[in-house]
Amino acid sequence: MTKTVNITTTISGWIKLSRPPFHTVGMLPFILGALLAWRLENTFDAPVFILGISAVILIMLSTYHSGEYFDYQEDIISQKIHKSRFAGGSRVFPSEIIPRRAALWTSLASITIAGIIGLVLQFGLKTGPYTILLGAIGLFFGFFYSTKPVRLVSSGLGELIIGLCYGWLPVAAAFYIQTGYINSIIHWIALPIGMTIFNVILLNEFPDYPADKKAGKKNMLVRLGIKRGVAIYSAVSILAWIAMFLSLKADVPFKALYLYIPVMVLSAVIVVAVLNGKHRKHSSLEVLCGLNIAVNLGTTGSYILAFI
Repeated sequence: MTKTVNITTTISGWIKLSRPPFHTVGMLPFILGALLAWRLENTFDAPVFILGISAVILIMLSTYHSGEYFDYQEDIISQKIHKSRFAGGSRVFPSEIIPRRAALWTSLASITIAGIIGLVLQFGLKTGPYTILLGAIGLFFGFFYSTKPVRLVSSGLGELIIGLCYGWLPVAAAFYIQTGYINSIIHWIALPIGMTIFNVILLNEFPDYPADKKAGKKNMLVRLGIKRGVAIYSAVSILAWIAMFLSLKADVPFKALYLYIPVMVLSAVIVVAVLNGKHRKHSSLEVLCGLNIAVNLGTTGSYILAFI
């Protein structure tokens, strides 16, 4: 009986460490890119799609596991101050469910397998000469986001990098490996998606602000402070709304706007709440972080449903 409980606990620990719900922010844009290839070029290769999205999942897995390993000290401090589902890590390592070093090895294994998939796609399935390059961008930025000594998260540009890697990159890569080129419509569509995921990362840094500052983790919020962080979050939200409207001029179906209106309303509610100081209360901030992810997924989902 004890053995069964231990196995169950270990499996649960690995699931928590891997954060399956947070994979959706990378998978949906990739699905959108493949959908665009089908709708705009009437092409869809199932094996290419399956291998491609598998590589995306592996890169995200590597990113999350390396982040847990290298952000250990900040996460410990954060968990002592308060607990949040959107900050402070998965809380797996302090409970010793899984050895901390295991996360580093699984991170390395994940990017290795993702790299092999890239080789198969480019040279085996002939998906185009830039396949490995696009994958390498995701691999490098994902693995070195938290990994020392590069540690992009402390460069002050980490949030912008996430906007690229979870915005433009998966949409463009999915479209490219299906068609062999990148349509200009992707740049317009990727803007609001990239801006909303930028905001997800920025707002998720609010609960961790005291711990990150104490540990010397110099992300954008630590460098600029809470007051400026609120201003940036609000400005980027408004820019995302504008970008969505502008994308309609790039041959995006107009019904995307109707689908997006509830998402924009939700985004506006979050902005008003943040400007009114609701982020200062941990319980309110956790709700806002959850709704903020819904804004990102809803933005991508609006495009997906519009093209379907």
